[in-house]
Amino acid sequence: MNHRRHFIQTLGSAAALAALSPLAARAQGLPLDQVKIYYGFPAGSAGDSVARRVAEKIGGTAYTRNPGYVENKPGAGGRIAVESLKVAPPDGSVLTLAPVSALSVYPYIYPKLSYKPADVVPVSIGAIMFHGLAVGPLVPASVTTLPEFLAWAKANPDKASYGTPGAGSMPHLLGALLGMRSGVELKHVPYRGTVPSITDLVGGQIAAAMNPSGDYLQYMKAGRVRVLATSGKKRSPYLPDVPTFTELGYPDVTSEEWFGFYAPAKTPAATLASANAAINQALKDKSVIDALALVGLVAHGTTAQDMAADQQAEYERWGPLVKQIGFTAES
Repeated sequence: MNHRRHFIQTLGSAAALAALSPLAARAQGLPLDQVKIYYGFPAGSAGDSVARRVAEKIGGTAYTRNPGYVENKPGAGGRIAVESLKVAPPDGSVLTLAPVSALSVYPYIYPKLSYKPADVVPVSIGAIMFHGLAVGPLVPASVTTLPEFLAWAKANPDKASYGTPGAGSMPHLLGALLGMRSGVELKHVPYRGTVPSITDLVGGQIAAAMNPSGDYLQYMKAGRVRVLATSGKKRSPYLPDVPTFTELGYPDVTSEEWFGFYAPAKTPAATLASANAAINQALKDKSVIDALALVGLVAHGTTAQDMAADQQAEYERWGPLVKQIGFTAES
């Protein structure tokens, strides 16, 4: 723990000093020719938009001459992308965009996790998301609230299923907590990302889904899904009429998860500082802010040390909750 705090305190100051030194930047071979960003879920999902919009905008900076590009590495709840970053060259040429749960929750869930949080270093948060529970055509149209859905699920246990982007993902844990706190058994159906789970939700293959709420927006507008609750501390700015789980009596079914950019652990401080500056500049671009808003995400750049501190807080919060849920990859 002390080592982690020391890392949080020193990372930002080292990066800030390096950012002031053009000589340090030149010594690290900056600007790079091009940067590759791994993203651990399929193209077309909300988080994929963060990776692509930022990649488009970081070119022509002190960090990289050309726009970056995204390589999707879907599967294993986003773990493959983090595993790939662990062995990437620590020169800033490869980053990973990952949900904070990959570093703050997965260590509790996967006893044989092939990476440790210390194998990668935070660069900047990219965007904040709110998860939401939505129901589709398998659930009667008369069910329009969370209490009504839970009553229906209790009366129809053979149909009471919910899809998520993967086993051990934040939406999975939120759904498991909801089932525990409500006393209603909800069968978890893991998918390889949000897109296939919503496809089955809309197609009536599963009753409900827990996903980043922005991924439902186009289907909501078409009247094909109903979002019953969201996971933020406050209501989502994109779904102001949808109550939070907290409002509905489930205060620990709460998460304002974020996607963050990470680099390999031994990346030089000057390179981290340059990457942070380019990413934060991209996230202030109006076209990026607007594009992320379309998929229900709030563009949100930070310092590396603030990102590290928030990751640590999430790690400490979810340990006891994961133990209560009782889920591990081997369970």
